[in-house]
Amino acid sequence: MKTWNPSSWRDFPIKQQPTYNDLEKLKKVENELASYPPLIFAGEALSLKSKLADVVNGKAFLLQGGDCAESFASFDANNIKDLFKVMMQMAVVLTFSGGCPVVKVGRVAGQFAKPRSSDFEEINGISLPSYRGDIVNDMAFTEKARNPKAKKLLKAYNQSAATMNLLRAFSRGGMADLNQVQLWNLGFLKDHELDERYQNVSNRISEALNFMKSCGITSENTAQLSETSLFTSHEALLLNYEEALTRKDSITGDWFNCAAHMLWIGDRTRDLKDAHIEYFRGIKNPIACKVGPSMREDELIQLIDKLNPENEAGRLNLIVRMGANKIEDHFPKLLARVKKEGKNVLWSSDPMHGNTIKTDNGYKTRDFEAILSEVRKFFQIHRAEGTYAGGIHLEMTGQDVTECTGSASSAITKEGLASRYHTQCDPRLNADQALELAFMIADTLKEARKDIIV
Repeated sequence: MKTWNPSSWRDFPIKQQPTYNDLEKLKKVENELASYPPLIFAGEALSLKSKLADVVNGKAFLLQGGDCAESFASFDANNIKDLFKVMMQMAVVLTFSGGCPVVKVGRVAGQFAKPRSSDFEEINGISLPSYRGDIVNDMAFTEKARNPKAKKLLKAYNQSAATMNLLRAFSRGGMADLNQVQLWNLGFLKDHELDERYQNVSNRISEALNFMKSCGITSENTAQLSETSLFTSHEALLLNYEEALTRKDSITGDWFNCAAHMLWIGDRTRDLKDAHIEYFRGIKNPIACKVGPSMREDELIQLIDKLNPENEAGRLNLIVRMGANKIEDHFPKLLARVKKEGKNVLWSSDPMHGNTIKTDNGYKTRDFEAILSEVRKFFQIHRAEGTYAGGIHLEMTGQDVTECTGSASSAITKEGLASRYHTQCDPRLNADQALELAFMIADTLKEARKDIIV
């Protein structure tokens, strides 16, 4: 195998990349990015890897969620705060009701680029390059808007830095204090059945905190009660951006991607001979790879060996995205083979991407019942195999959007999608749908953990 360096991916075939008209300007932007400060530090990535090793060993659960694609236009503190709140709500439900620590990872502070099924989009006989996320081009269907612009890489970095700074402030500046658990609720959940269920959990937590306070344990003297860690992640699609933010750690001498704590490879770019696999094998961050219904057993083992040759727990997260109608046909044999080979991987479920449909009125949506069904089947398959269902990976938002249909808490119909359909790309769960799913997972997780010796 060739010696790895941050640019060795450039010698390999690559998919899902924009075509820039001005390569000289692109190179200038890449050089400028390479001079910018890192967004995360190696020690933080290693801390996440250690926590993910606990997940692999059945001692914790991974909650990964956030926007399908971050937007330049909707970038503001309230949107970031609302995502933080709903992540905290879900984590509290999973921790308290599910009975285990929760590792929180946001699809945030870098989730700008999106793979597309076609390089071009055609409307009324006019063909233009597909929208690939705000880091590449703009949504408007004009030639100027769809032309990739190198300077967008710099704007993505700056927005990611500001987002990261605010998330760190929320995590350590008091908003994560468990004494504030009742204040994390979002306004549109008020007087809702789901709100009552959450208030019941938060009341029980408050009672426990009051007891601990009487024993002398408070948020003032115990950091675990007042602070948390919310790690960041994104799909590392644009490798020129990722290379520019790849730095050598001065302590270990290893290379880390300093744009996010965790990076993942999409189902469309996981070819074993392509550039994304080459890039990922060299960075020491915890990494992930989407596993779709086209994945074959031998291919998966080869992928694991390339990305995690030392079989290190916490290094590799396999994100299963089959679809509710396909997971029972494809996943069990992959799971059994990986177990037989003795591979230390984290298994998490992405119940979003395999359940996307298009309505008669032209909206992409996902039905909550299909999402719920895939999650349940994911847990059932693991239980039948005697393995641990370690996490969930969701496209979600803290906003009161109408993008996914159904659920008991949010009875959104196909006709009602237009009401608050704001996504940049794919439909997201709104806050009450995400919280409802968290309650269901907590119940399932509690049962699943009875079979795990920890």
